Amino acid sequence: MTERTGVWLEDLTWQEAKARFDAGAVVVVPVGAASKAHGPHLPLKTDALTARALAQKLIERLPVVVAPVVGFGFYPAFTEFAGSQHLTADTFKALMRELIGNLRGHGVRRIAILNTGVSTEKPLDEVAGELGDVAVLHMRLSGAGADTLFDNLEGGHADERETSVMLALEPRSVRMDRLAPEGDFKTTAATGDGSRASAFKGERLIEARVEDMAAALAARWPDAF
Repeated sequence: MTERTGVWLEDLTWQEAKARFDAGAVVVVPVGAASKAHGPHLPLKTDALTARALAQKLIERLPVVVAPVVGFGFYPAFTEFAGSQHLTADTFKALMRELIGNLRGHGVRRIAILNTGVSTEKPLDEVAGELGDVAVLHMRLSGAGADTLFDNLEGGHADERETSVMLALEPRSVRMDRLAPEGDFKTTAATGDGSRASAFKGERLIEARVEDMAAALAARWPDAF
């Protein structure tokens, strides 16, 4: 019988995981940097926290199984910033191949990668193309329904959108008094203007992204839901 609720893989016993896999559950693999520079005002864990939040929202909406967040990836633009953890593209692709291969070895037939990065898009698309029947949900390409809320859509890193998401998820970790001047990425690890960010905007953006991702999964595997 198909389960009606989503769940984190790490919360299951192996027997429970096997039952979900055998029933054809969609397994989502979130990818988000556990430690990557996000300007002087956002924590290194920003991507990982965002990936987990989006995955949790999918769990609440669809009967998916979500694997642990992959916290290491290909982030070449951030190697010079203290604390940023980085894999080469080849190492990252090898890691993803092995993780997906493990799932397939356990009988998983439907796998989706939830990607929060930009430099990780090309390697993940390449891995998905090699392996076949792996969906990739790029966060950057979702949530357009919330665009009208934002004053400045330029930037893309530690900007108004990303700062708003963090204000919604974990406001205590945001240092709004340390916002970087716009346009000096080499010294700040930020692009765009985060000064008009708000938790309200972040909440709406998260919901819009999850709506798009859930719709993409349902379109890809309609019989799974």
